[in-house]
Amino acid sequence: MKLDMLRSVYDREGPFASAYLDTDRAVEQGGDQVRLRWEALSEQLAGADKATLSALEKLFTDVSAAAPGRAAFAAGGEILHTEALAEPPRRATARWSALPHVMPLLAQRGENVPHVRVVIDHLGADVITVGSGAPRRTAVQVQDWPHQKTAQGGWSQRHYENNVEETWARNARAVAEAVDEEVRRVGAELVIVAGDPQSRPLLQDSLGKEASAVLVTVDHGSRATGSDPLPFNQDVESVIDSWLDRRREELLERHREGSAKELAVSGLAATACALREGRVDTLLLVDRPDADGLLWVGPDGTQLAVERDEMQEWGVAEPWQDRADAALARAVCATDAALWFVPELDAPDGVGAVLRF
Repeated sequence: MKLDMLRSVYDREGPFASAYLDTDRAVEQGGDQVRLRWEALSEQLAGADKATLSALEKLFTDVSAAAPGRAAFAAGGEILHTEALAEPPRRATARWSALPHVMPLLAQRGENVPHVRVVIDHLGADVITVGSGAPRRTAVQVQDWPHQKTAQGGWSQRHYENNVEETWARNARAVAEAVDEEVRRVGAELVIVAGDPQSRPLLQDSLGKEASAVLVTVDHGSRATGSDPLPFNQDVESVIDSWLDRRREELLERHREGSAKELAVSGLAATACALREGRVDTLLLVDRPDADGLLWVGPDGTQLAVERDEMQEWGVAEPWQDRADAALARAVCATDAALWFVPELDAPDGVGAVLRF
């Protein structure tokens, strides 16, 4: 995953308050329980200024921000970034620290796969784009006539059917233009298409090269009024899971092969050095919620090292120690690298990287 959504956080100076809270209100008096959980959690933020604590309290106790869980990062009395969690946080935690504690959010969220979902028929399509923000829904509705074949017979029937088929093709081209635009806009890794069996190949023939290369068709999905969206959503999740498995294995293979060609590194020290030099393409990290390693860091995103002397050699007069995962995440964002969690990695500390050069 790319960490672009955190740039606004790293653009600010710390210290930061990072908080993960169970904000579920599904039970009676849920609001009171959320407030009690926040009061207990806020005790972990010793040293935080009152304005920042007040901003977090207002966020967590606001009924409009209700969700199974919520992560938030704040500084200077302002919420810098917040995300709803699909489930309560794996561990309710809060930190007041020089670097934001973002890794629990990234690990729980998982990989974000930019993709475009399309359900098409002869009249148009519903196009849903999932990128780094909230899903964007676009209805491509084409009301051209004629759009439905009849059974009149004779020469006029054949002429009419030709007109119908041309309408279908024209409508498919309009949908393809919208899909191509969305693929370019978010850098989509997948275009997942469902809907009318005759419209799908027409769309495929009309898509540009970039969208065609990542096209996957699925069996379930309809624009008909009252149709159940669940089967299509399940197909989408299955396609995404398969893509993630393949991509993860490709990265692990690149790491294994790259180690012999000096295009991969293993271990915290070597990875920190590669990030410092801007050579990391993808950081590979085993998700360990109990990890508590430390790195020496400086004010710049690429200033991180295992030893204090290394930071001083790089011109940081007064480096300080912070969580290794927080420093790694900041460096990934600063160097426009990617972060992938892997189930296991043949590397010390469960940390490694595939390099750009």
